[in-house]
Amino acid sequence: MLSIFCLLHNVVIGYAILDAYMARRNSNGDKNQMSLTQQGYAIVVHGGAGSPRDYDDGCERAAERAVEELGISADALEAAIAAVTVMEDDGRFNAGIGSVLCLDGATVEMDASVMDTKGRLGAIACVQGVKNPVLLARAVAETPHWLLVGEGAARFAAAIGHPQWTEISQRQRDAHAKVLKELSGSMPAMPGIDQRAKAFLRFWNYQKPLELPENAACDTVGAVVRGPDGHFAVALSTGGSAPSLLGRVGDTPVIGSGFYAGSAGAVAATGIGEQIVRHLLARTVYGWIDDGMPLQQALERGIGLFDPAVPVGLIAVSRTEAGSFSNRDMPQARIVKE
Repeated sequence: MLSIFCLLHNVVIGYAILDAYMARRNSNGDKNQMSLTQQGYAIVVHGGAGSPRDYDDGCERAAERAVEELGISADALEAAIAAVTVMEDDGRFNAGIGSVLCLDGATVEMDASVMDTKGRLGAIACVQGVKNPVLLARAVAETPHWLLVGEGAARFAAAIGHPQWTEISQRQRDAHAKVLKELSGSMPAMPGIDQRAKAFLRFWNYQKPLELPENAACDTVGAVVRGPDGHFAVALSTGGSAPSLLGRVGDTPVIGSGFYAGSAGAVAATGIGEQIVRHLLARTVYGWIDDGMPLQQALERGIGLFDPAVPVGLIAVSRTEAGSFSNRDMPQARIVKE
């Protein structure tokens, strides 16, 4: 099983390297596809599959911030990151300061990732006590590595002077209490876990998604951008899922599963990470777009891979299109300038 996973991982990394090489080669000429969109751009932002559309205003602010960043740097990756930091700082989304609590009611573990067609790739997983994890993922992209996790990522953050964040809001505590109430049952308690979470093992052993309360956290925030130079970028951030075991990692920091960017576009996924990774969803959808499938059709086909019981959503940009699709409510915003 491990060898199969390693093979899939290497295939996705190989695709990423090839796409980055082709994008870099294309950017050297004046008559290539990327240089044909010098003035236009496209930005799509989402706030997580299953989150209420009442949060659209937060996504709109994030998209507007991305436009501002494009005006400053004209860099698709910096614009995508700028959008995600707005949502990390919002408090309503399951990312940054709004991240869900783990089952112990005290720990917050966050994941984030960034990727673009200029060869930049960085991710972090299971990181605690940092502010704006997407900025930490951006910093990882400047190292020889592409992914740092847990204590190593925390030490890296301390070494570069990355801001800390350890506050837990009442909103987070209330959301955690609601999850524990829903998980009450007759199974023995997990060692070290609140007694009200005693049904967790029974839920976790099901093949289908956990039976969670409405709007329970399984979401990610993300942004995809086509810059004025035709380059593409994606940035994601999440506080994980609720409930989850300590050390759980979903699709957000896994290249090809939660995110992907290549010379044909950029794709970001949201939903139940344990299901998304089984389909290498972002890279699969990207492949369809690269093959010429209309973007909206590719997004809908991607969602169609899943049982309707699985919350999942997608956003994407291509050379000529921008769109989103989800089988649940998904706060979002889109700004396109031709």
